[in-house]
Amino acid sequence: MDINEVDGVASSEAELLNHQQPSPLEPIMTSQLFEELFEQWLSLPETGQLAIFAVLMQVQVRFLIDDAKTGAPVNAPGSSFNVHAAGSNSLPSMFPAGSAPPLSPRSAPSSPRISKQRTSPSSLGSPLNLVPERVLKVIPQFYFQNGRPPTNELKEQYFSRMNHLFDNPLGGLQIDEFTSVTKEVCGLPSFFSSALFRKIDIDCTGIVTRDEFTRYWIDGNMLTMDTATQIYNILKQPGYEYLTQVDFKPMLRGLLATHPGLDFLHSSPEFQERYAETVIYRIFYYNNISGNGRLTLRELKRGNLIAAMQHVDKEEDINKVLRYFSYEHFYVIYCKFWELDTDRDCLIDKENLSNYGSHALTCRIIDRIYSQVPRKFTSKAEGKMSYEDFVYFILSEEDKSSEPSIDYWFKCIDLDGNGVLTPNELQFFYEEQLHRMGCLSQDRVSFEDILCQIIDMIAPEVFLQNEGCITLRDLKRCKLSGYVFNILFNLSKFFAFESRDPFLIRQQREDPSLTEWDLFAHREYMKLSMEEDVEDVSNGSAEVWEGSHEAPF
Repeated sequence: MDINEVDGVASSEAELLNHQQPSPLEPIMTSQLFEELFEQWLSLPETGQLAIFAVLMQVQVRFLIDDAKTGAPVNAPGSSFNVHAAGSNSLPSMFPAGSAPPLSPRSAPSSPRISKQRTSPSSLGSPLNLVPERVLKVIPQFYFQNGRPPTNELKEQYFSRMNHLFDNPLGGLQIDEFTSVTKEVCGLPSFFSSALFRKIDIDCTGIVTRDEFTRYWIDGNMLTMDTATQIYNILKQPGYEYLTQVDFKPMLRGLLATHPGLDFLHSSPEFQERYAETVIYRIFYYNNISGNGRLTLRELKRGNLIAAMQHVDKEEDINKVLRYFSYEHFYVIYCKFWELDTDRDCLIDKENLSNYGSHALTCRIIDRIYSQVPRKFTSKAEGKMSYEDFVYFILSEEDKSSEPSIDYWFKCIDLDGNGVLTPNELQFFYEEQLHRMGCLSQDRVSFEDILCQIIDMIAPEVFLQNEGCITLRDLKRCKLSGYVFNILFNLSKFFAFESRDPFLIRQQREDPSLTEWDLFAHREYMKLSMEEDVEDVSNGSAEVWEGSHEAPF
């Protein structure tokens, strides 16, 4: 049955309703007859394209049948039913004016043939078929492979700063003239000047022109990066996605050459090298969380190194920059190493390390250090610790509350390496402390009492669940974790902890921002400087070294 036959059926049905008074059964029979005919028509293969029109026709005929049942006047369409007539005459009578609900966007037919036939907003002229087209929002680009390009306004600002700096007869700047560009244009610490100059002057001409600087800093999108990313790109080697210790040496050479607080080291190049090494070791100790010697951009941003670099560039007194760059801190570290290295081979063995802190450490913890469990030694001599290894040790020993230190000592105590500390492991290290207490005629504190004290201080989550373990997470969230390590293997600090209230010590600090390492380095530096003063006087020296601006070296 085609569409013309269905139109004929609908037209005949309407004429019959208009000219005859139907009996009560006639409308029902007519409705049944129509539904049977309609279902047969829908089952035809060629009806698929007209499915939406068929639904409208069905609704129209049902309204006519309902009107006939109630005796209302029937407004049937003409002798033939077509798509345009149904759309223009029937739909306004189906819904009151303005009350037609909107179609769901998913109600649009998915057939590609129907969508191709749709050449106007509504082929039926009905608000039911007005499917609003989706307005796609244009999302601005947020990822740029080579960094976000600078705006024209930002470029103009940089060009205005550059013009007067590069305006000279040479047409460029030499390395000793590049500091103003590094500070004023790039906004970087001045001691990055030589590293930045050599990064741009890849041909080693000795001059950086305005165009060369523009290509690297502006066209390379360096000016839109944050300071950490800028420094990272300047220091790292091409093709690498991390920084090594060697990459920091150009920065340290620039610092030693330009900083007024380090002028006194110009006559001692060997100690300049030692100072630079110590700063680099401290940078990797605190920032290289993975401990693999490869400092990533993420680790660089996570730490406080960039802030320390900016601080040291503004501060004339290098010793006021406690993070990484303090010369006093270097002095303490190097002097402690020199005291232990009795044979002057720049290496420390177990016997040397046992003298640290007046034999404060137990033999068992020293054995764990030299088993290289907490950190692999960089020394090529078997069973001996290099200066770099010693820097890691002393920073961990004198500030056990820092995260790197907690990691260091946790690995030492974790005998089986399963990531948790059990009471048996704690007791293994505390047994030697008990023996040393007896040798010194000190009151012995039982391990059971010590274990209760440790649990009270740390309040480990696993212990509270009756599993009897202390995790690394428990130690890192506890401010007294350093005292736990002192109880287990540092007798001198254990006695100090027992005789004084640690909370009172914290309250008595004048500057709460000072770490345990800062306090230790200050005390030791004052002690070492006084010893140097006494030695100078005993030698009949007319000049007594005071302060930190003249090295004893």
